[in-house]
Amino acid sequence: MAININNLQNTSQVKNDKVDQTSQRQQAAVQQNATQQATQQGAAQRQDSVSITPQAKQFTKLQEKANAASGIDQEKVDKIKQAIAEGKYKVNVEQLARRIMQFEGDLFNK
Repeated sequence: MAININNLQNTSQVKNDKVDQTSQRQQAAVQQNATQQATQQGAAQRQDSVSITPQAKQFTKLQEKANAASGIDQEKVDKIKQAIAEGKYKVNVEQLARRIMQFEGDLFNK
């Protein structure tokens, strides 16, 4: 009478695989239940809210006003145009030269 050793090893391995699979299923079920409970508790406890301070509201209004502004002083532009048209506009060459030098200095020193 011969004993098949291969079948003995496979049988114990199959049993171990089944036990491992069962353990894994149980662990997955426990984790899933814990996740569901945590989600339900978190939803019941959590109520987020946001409030905006009056300063923030004022800042928003000022920011919208600044974005809508063109940044051009139209009154000053009209005065200069009128002075040029009448031949009364005088260029201060010293001030112009000083500002050009300042601009170039700032431009190339950076």
